[in-house]
Amino acid sequence: MSLLVVAGISILLGLRHATDPDHLAAVTTMIASGKERAAHHAARLGLTWGLGHATSLFAFGLPVVLYSAYLPESVQRGAETSVGLLIVVLGALLLVRWRRGFRHVQTRTGLQAYGIGLVHGMGGTAGVGLLLLTTIDSAPVAACALAIFALCTAASMTVLSTGFGFALSRRAVRRCFHRLAPIFGVGSLAFGVWYALGAQGVVPYVF
Repeated sequence: MSLLVVAGISILLGLRHATDPDHLAAVTTMIASGKERAAHHAARLGLTWGLGHATSLFAFGLPVVLYSAYLPESVQRGAETSVGLLIVVLGALLLVRWRRGFRHVQTRTGLQAYGIGLVHGMGGTAGVGLLLLTTIDSAPVAACALAIFALCTAASMTVLSTGFGFALSRRAVRRCFHRLAPIFGVGSLAFGVWYALGAQGVVPYVF
């Protein structure tokens, strides 16, 4: 019964994880910057992004849940800052393409999305989940729960990306996308700057 509870909590945490603000900012600009805006293309990017995120989340989380071996604070701040800068870059690229009228199309590849996920997974938005997993006494159960958590983040990111791609593929959205793109870009730029500064302790940081 306790294993079922752990599995259930891990699934819920993983599914909720993709709705964190930093993930929403990243997926918005990543999918919106693609050549195709169809849901199937967004799902493919979302899956590879989620798998990259799950890979680094599991790799960095396993020593935590097994040995309580946390990364040095300076490394954690650096990882969080990298996430913020990544969001800034994605937002800036979207604004550049918007200014050019989307004439120079660029399809984001699965490998690029996987790399973005790897960097993103190094951030600390999964901290609450990892803290919960460290309370599990059994090492094998804790490792399995972490794997479930990581896989559920990948699944939730795929669903989130698919939904966003489906919304962008609607005719009404396509007609006004040139007006929506700068909103996405500026919003991601502002959030990314705040996120990076927050990681360095310059501004209040709540994640």
